[in-house]
Amino acid sequence: MSKIWNFYAGPATLPAAAIRRAHEELIDWEGTGMSVMEISHRSKEYDALHHEAMSLVGRLLGLDDDHQVLFLQGGASLQFAMLPMNFIPPGGSADYVLTGAWSDKAIKEARIVAKARAAWSGEEGSYTRIPAATELDLDPGAAYVHLTSNNTIRGTQWFDFPDTGDVPLVADMSSDFLWRPFDANRFSLIYAGAQKNVGPAGVTVVVIRTSWLESANGDLPTLLKYATHAAKDSLYNTPPAFAIYMVRNVLAWIEANGGLAAMERRNRGKADRLYGVIDAHPDFYRCPVDKGSRSLMNVVFRLPSEELEAKLVAEAKDAGMVGLKGHRSVGGCRASIYNAMEPEGVEALASFMEEFARTNG
Repeated sequence: MSKIWNFYAGPATLPAAAIRRAHEELIDWEGTGMSVMEISHRSKEYDALHHEAMSLVGRLLGLDDDHQVLFLQGGASLQFAMLPMNFIPPGGSADYVLTGAWSDKAIKEARIVAKARAAWSGEEGSYTRIPAATELDLDPGAAYVHLTSNNTIRGTQWFDFPDTGDVPLVADMSSDFLWRPFDANRFSLIYAGAQKNVGPAGVTVVVIRTSWLESANGDLPTLLKYATHAAKDSLYNTPPAFAIYMVRNVLAWIEANGGLAAMERRNRGKADRLYGVIDAHPDFYRCPVDKGSRSLMNVVFRLPSEELEAKLVAEAKDAGMVGLKGHRSVGGCRASIYNAMEPEGVEALASFMEEFARTNG
């Protein structure tokens, strides 16, 4: 097979080592004579895998004893509803920091079941930056403060999380989970659809403060209560076993390659290379994001015309680089360079962009 560099925003590229491991184990997993897709989630073999994946998340994040890892279904979109259902009390409200499409979707879902207010919105500025902490209008009585750590569509990212005092801090980290070391214990809840940075579609990783569960609303359908899943280690009902297996493979790859500190070095190097090309050709490439808010996961950029953007996407595909078309809601181009994207792939794209600017500028 010829090498394809996959710059899609999600489902996204996975580490080659994680895929090779799945290939080798697919038919006969752990000597069982069965595929991991066939084996019972109640078997001791699957139980060991399940808890290994949970432990890997905990080790990589340095979680304390008051945090628990859950594997849930429904994607981050279900978390938009589960979170307020569980943690906004009757008559209460939560704060949302609106930095793009996904935080907008989150607050809209919250407002269906409870009261939620915008503590800051970047809509007027076309979501081109992350706010400073001093700009946030936080309610000290809020049930929680919610933010989206990385914005795949607009290409912005949080690098310094706000201090919310006694108010629980919650984050949707779907597109930059485990890209660098950070203090996860500051958060009362983190959720991340796996399909962008830590695995395939089908499973959502949730990190939750166990003691916070004591304040959760109890009058909810069984599967919509975090407490249900926490009490059973995410095994109350049949889990997305193969997706969790692949997440385990990806987490093992991260740990074997130096953990989160190594991921950060790798990711910063890749982003510096791409943004360097963009900034070196200001009359041809333009990044619409404030420099201090530029995402290291999703590099968005524009060219002088939509025709040139379409040409770049088409010629890059012919050269073995796919997924560079920007989101349909904003247009332009986008290169998603998550943990698994090899520096070699970014170098191929950077060199291609330099040549494209030379021949089309």
